Amino acid sequence: QVQLVESGGGLVQAGGSLRLSCAASGIIFSINAMGWYRQAPGKQRELVAAISSGGSTNYVDSVKGRFTISRDNAKNTVYLQMNTLKPEDTAVYYCNAGRYSGIYYYPYNYWGQGTQVTVSS
Repeated sequence: QVQLVESGGGLVQAGGSLRLSCAASGIIFSINAMGWYRQAPGKQRELVAAISSGGSTNYVDSVKGRFTISRDNAKNTVYLQMNTLKPEDTAVYYCNAGRYSGIYYYPYNYWGQGTQVTVSS
């Protein structure tokens, strides 16, 4: 049974930082790509960052240079370090297991409850 548990969200001022964690179980973590998504009220869920099983990373343009995705296979955990946060980063953040096809990430249908990130101005 696949479980994904996100944590680390909170309320911060613009320019602040947060580190999100996602603990995974029920998958062979080391061979899966992992991604972070976010969804703001009234908006579609979007892929923010993804990391391949080999450690290659991709980011949506709006977070490049500010966010870093990483993984610790020994802990079955994927992280999202978020720096220089902006109000437009406010959303519920979800992690996901998936796969890469070329540079494109395709999610599997496994989602956690998400963690709320709120950035005030």
